Amino acid sequence: MINIAPLQEKVQKFINLHVVQMTIVTLILLNAVLLGTETSADIMDRFGEEISIIDHTILMIFICETVLLIFCKGKSYWTDPWCLFDFIVIAIAIVPATESLSVLRALRVLRVLRLINKVQSMKRVVAGLLGSLASLGSVMGLLLIVFYVSAVITTNVFGGTFPDLFGNIGSSFFTLFQVMTLESWSDGIARPIMEKFPYAWIFFVFFILIATFVVLNLFVAVIVDSFASITDHDEEDDEESTSFQMRVLRNIKDQGNEMEGLKQQISELKELMINNKDKS
Repeated sequence: MINIAPLQEKVQKFINLHVVQMTIVTLILLNAVLLGTETSADIMDRFGEEISIIDHTILMIFICETVLLIFCKGKSYWTDPWCLFDFIVIAIAIVPATESLSVLRALRVLRVLRLINKVQSMKRVVAGLLGSLASLGSVMGLLLIVFYVSAVITTNVFGGTFPDLFGNIGSSFFTLFQVMTLESWSDGIARPIMEKFPYAWIFFVFFILIATFVVLNLFVAVIVDSFASITDHDEEDDEESTSFQMRVLRNIKDQGNEMEGLKQQISELKELMINNKDKS
């Protein structure tokens, strides 16, 4: 049976070369620019054929990279979420964009997202966002409770007079979402209501304080805490890696000292044997 492990290791080292990775990143950025130029009819009329050739060439390079990664990683490739994401993005680009699958042509722009997998800082940001999803669920639940209670109150109080804004719980949710984003909430929503309900400002002020400044800041706090946890974890990994390297170097040094001692003993033994031979 042929042992392909050495070849896999060589391919892995080649792909991980800084020059190769920077080339892939450059091609991803170039591909993003080309996909943007394809939205211009004038540019496509003048350079459409050249852009298509460059685009297909870049796609072939991406396919070769994917094949090499599958070869050197083997089964572990299919258990890595980032590798699976890259594979899906490349697979979408390969599928012919027929009339029934014309949406796939627009999805080619997803190739730009491969940049996240190539830039470590971006990957860390995405990991932080994904790591915060569990905690964000609790904050989202709190926000929904605030919205639901506020929607029921506004529908009952303001719905009869302002049916377009608070006629039912659905329209109340949408209006309150506009208030939370602070988009024309004063002149478009609060002041007209205050003409009929002078004390309505109390509700809107408290709603904005809770929904906009408190709950949304909780979102930011959770995400920042997730980033801090990931940073601490990476620092611990770096410390463990450094400690492991130091132990390896220390062991190598100790083994070197033992080898020197062994060489000295062999030399002494050799000299003793020569002296005994001369005496005899």
